[in-house]
Amino acid sequence: MDKVSGHAGVLRIPPLLRALVRADEVWLALLAAGVGVCAGLGVALINEASFLMHQHLFKLAPGMELSETPRLVPLRAFAVPTLGGLLFGITLWILARFRPRPLVDPIEANALYGGRMSLIDSLIVVAQTAWSNGVGASVGMEAGYAQLGAGVASWLGRNFRLRRNDLRTLVGCGAGAAIAGAFNAPLCGAFYGIELIIGVYSVMTLPFVVIASLAGTLTVQIMGFGAPPLSVVLPVVVPHDAYGIVLIEGAACGIAGILIMRGVTLIEFGFRRSGIPLWLRPLIGGGVVGLLGCLTPQAMSSGHSALHAYIDVRFPFLMVTGLFLAKAVASAFSIGSGFRGGLFFTSLFLGALFGKVFAGVVGVMPFVAPMPVGLYAVVGMSGLAAAVIGGPMTMTFLALESTQNFAVTMAVLAASIAATITVRRLFGYSFATWRFHLRGEQIRSAVDVGWIHALTVGRMMRAVPVTARPETSLEVFREEVPLGAVQRVVVVDANGQYAGIAYPAEAATVTGENRRVQDILHHQEHFLLPGMTVKEGLAVFEAAEADALAVLSGPDTRQVLGLLTEQYALRRYNEELDRRRREVSGE
Repeated sequence: MDKVSGHAGVLRIPPLLRALVRADEVWLALLAAGVGVCAGLGVALINEASFLMHQHLFKLAPGMELSETPRLVPLRAFAVPTLGGLLFGITLWILARFRPRPLVDPIEANALYGGRMSLIDSLIVVAQTAWSNGVGASVGMEAGYAQLGAGVASWLGRNFRLRRNDLRTLVGCGAGAAIAGAFNAPLCGAFYGIELIIGVYSVMTLPFVVIASLAGTLTVQIMGFGAPPLSVVLPVVVPHDAYGIVLIEGAACGIAGILIMRGVTLIEFGFRRSGIPLWLRPLIGGGVVGLLGCLTPQAMSSGHSALHAYIDVRFPFLMVTGLFLAKAVASAFSIGSGFRGGLFFTSLFLGALFGKVFAGVVGVMPFVAPMPVGLYAVVGMSGLAAAVIGGPMTMTFLALESTQNFAVTMAVLAASIAATITVRRLFGYSFATWRFHLRGEQIRSAVDVGWIHALTVGRMMRAVPVTARPETSLEVFREEVPLGAVQRVVVVDANGQYAGIAYPAEAATVTGENRRVQDILHHQEHFLLPGMTVKEGLAVFEAAEADALAVLSGPDTRQVLGLLTEQYALRRYNEELDRRRREVSGE
């Protein structure tokens, strides 16, 4: 099993069926529908597992969800996430010993590996997410949902031997179908798959993602796990003069999202600098969540049920501000200490609370026309989630489908765009891509950049036709390399180490006795390494102002492996760019 595409078993698919799926879009659409059904089943199973854990571990009333319960027994509220964190930390320590590589998520898989994911790793993420949420950690379940849907999609796609672009699309189908089923919102799920997992809008990919999202939503509904619509009072029409304050709220959501993402990072950094063992960190994070849960159970779990229960409830200003801070701190400590999960679900509840805080602030301003608190909550829910997750259309359709109120769609879209622009301008990353950045991966979205990593200098270089020694006289050099035979000669010393590049045309113009090749050397300190990507290689060409450079084994060994011209590197780069463009456009 390789780094990112381990199989949990191989399906014996008839060659004819594989050929039909590869050649006919109708069959690929059927495969996307099957992926949607599998994702919907996974959502239902994860929901049931989390619900049963909450019921038994926290002794909730029958049918009651954790984050909507009025109060918990303090000892149980503290002990469950603390001990659950300890057990989770021990499993992290064991996993780090036997599977030390990072687990690949759908965004990273589509950006770097052409949609190839390990199904076993995906199941590990699902188990970790369900456990984290089940013991009360303030994390979203979307990480498990999307990972399972995308992992199954990747596994099926590889068994059908799909092309790279089709496999990436199918991974988007799996993740989108899972989110669609979780929220009972097929349009939201479809745009989640497109905006966040595939990364590019395309007429060629949209039908498959929509089909999968519809199948996932229907599957969850049939199994009786469909989320009800939000019960919130909203205006029939949003006045035109209210859009100014809506845009301000969206920008404020962007700033709040940046602070939350920075907070998670600071806590992670603090744990690493403290020297606290990996297995002990979730215990501490669980203890913080447990203490906050003693004060308010709304700080625990993903907050999805609390969102439905309290989105239209008016709280005193100080109370709702305290709830927002408690939930933000609980989420930051949960993820920062190592619990597995995301911020999507959590950011929705945080956004609704932030909207209520914002409503309390603008409510005392005499020049702001009064609006229902529910409108500020829905706008804040979508704006903060767009700031953290980075999908403005995803959040707009989520608000439309969850409230079933078309009148607020324009306001939500305006706020989501304002939040997204604010984050891009001031921060530059969504939560997922920010964490990739901290790991050293230059990923800004799920757009396929894996081909750039595969198109390396080592793959493009050619053998060196002629070499020379630096101590060779120019007279001998002109005899050995006649003018016009080659354009350039790589020069190596007696130990075979790179010394520079000499040009026969220049040697023909240099006169004088005792002149040697070392007198006309160029680019002694400019060279390429075989592991460089084409973009990195082109940057070296630009810095050296050279039309060709030697490829060396390393900066210390300096053994010549080959030669690469800037013209050939540019041609290969442009060919790959054009091919990816044609794949996306369906040409």
